[in-house]
Amino acid sequence: MSIQEIQNEIVEEFSLFDDWMQRYEYMIELGKSLPLIEDQYKIDENIIKGCQSRVWVHAKLENDKVVFTADSDAIITKGIIAILIRVFSHQHPRDILDANTDFIDEIGLKEHLSPTRANGLVSMIKQLKMYAIAYQTQLK
Repeated sequence: MSIQEIQNEIVEEFSLFDDWMQRYEYMIELGKSLPLIEDQYKIDENIIKGCQSRVWVHAKLENDKVVFTADSDAIITKGIIAILIRVFSHQHPRDILDANTDFIDEIGLKEHLSPTRANGLVSMIKQLKMYAIAYQTQLK
């Protein structure tokens, strides 16, 4: 499935909820289904800078696609990174780099986050794209 198709799917899922409390609950559920990072990768180098809570992300290249795992010590943040990983994991580095993240505005996520969480969201996207840059360089 392409990044755009996954994003469209997420926008559709979020449109099913009437209010933001339901959407937060859904994000918490998504966080519970997150492909968890192995303990050996829960190290300082894998913590995303700019997040108020701790978020660890690990990436590896598998069959020319980037595979992400992650974890967070905060349930909402865990839901946010789960959404991003669903979009970007198992994708080619070039597709990750070319992808826009308009779906975040479409589901209203950024406007319903506190400023510190919104900054954390931007930091998470930036970090995932940095991994894609590193792996894209390796593939050339």
